[in-house]
Amino acid sequence: MARIAGIDLPNKHTDIALTYIYGIGRTTAREICQKSGIDGSVKINELSAEDINKLRLLIENEYKVEGRLRSEVALNIKRLMDIGCYRGLRHRKGLPVRGQRTRTNARTRKGKKKTVAKKKK
Repeated sequence: MARIAGIDLPNKHTDIALTYIYGIGRTTAREICQKSGIDGSVKINELSAEDINKLRLLIENEYKVEGRLRSEVALNIKRLMDIGCYRGLRHRKGLPVRGQRTRTNARTRKGKKKTVAKKKK
């Protein structure tokens, strides 16, 4: 099993297996395969140590992935919260940040429904 950027890649096609790394999607994975000269349809276990090393060096030098990317995203969110902008306040309250409707949707951010009992008159 190949280990790149601290992630054990599964034995799948190279362009699919690379998507297990945080910050690499399908398009970027195909681009990495093309730049390194590796066929994306070859499975990870069939790659030579030299090919895996090519992938590892390319990803380390040209792409921001895993820990570096996560810390940058966290710092960006913290900056928004510190300056007190609208998006920062939404992050702080645990509500959707990108303009989604909250009256009927947003269960992922708001959590399970909490029924509020009405007061008797």
